[in-house]
Amino acid sequence: MPSEIQHLELDIPIEVIWDFIRDENNWAPLVPGYIQHEKVNERQITWEFKSDLGIMKKKVSLLIDIKEWNEPERVSFELRRSNEKYLGEGYFEANAVNRNKTRLTAYIEINATGPIGTLANSLFKKAVQLTDEEVAVAISSKLEEFKKR
Repeated sequence: MPSEIQHLELDIPIEVIWDFIRDENNWAPLVPGYIQHEKVNERQITWEFKSDLGIMKKKVSLLIDIKEWNEPERVSFELRRSNEKYLGEGYFEANAVNRNKTRLTAYIEINATGPIGTLANSLFKKAVQLTDEEVAVAISSKLEEFKKR
């Protein structure tokens, strides 16, 4: 099962980070290959993006189920594709280091099943690492802009 954890400290108050996270329109487009997203309800978001795993290139549609929303500290979620019960899970945590600094932790785990599950998992492992790094940089840059508003 490919998984990745990212830690980041930002000179941004935790309240500013949660104002940003609260609205998926702020962060959903930052994922590489983003096509579109739609809020289904308060606990579900659909998300489409182009996946490029080397030999495998295709459009991926995911449903994100929010399992826990404990503002301003933690959001946990499950990922699934329309034809699968479970594809993965993850969480986002924020901890105030002090009044103006926040430590962020993001975790994602993906577990592809089916006839090509083993191959897909090995390809996902590399893609998850690269994507997480790109997303961390994109989110921290966007948060810096958001903070200045």
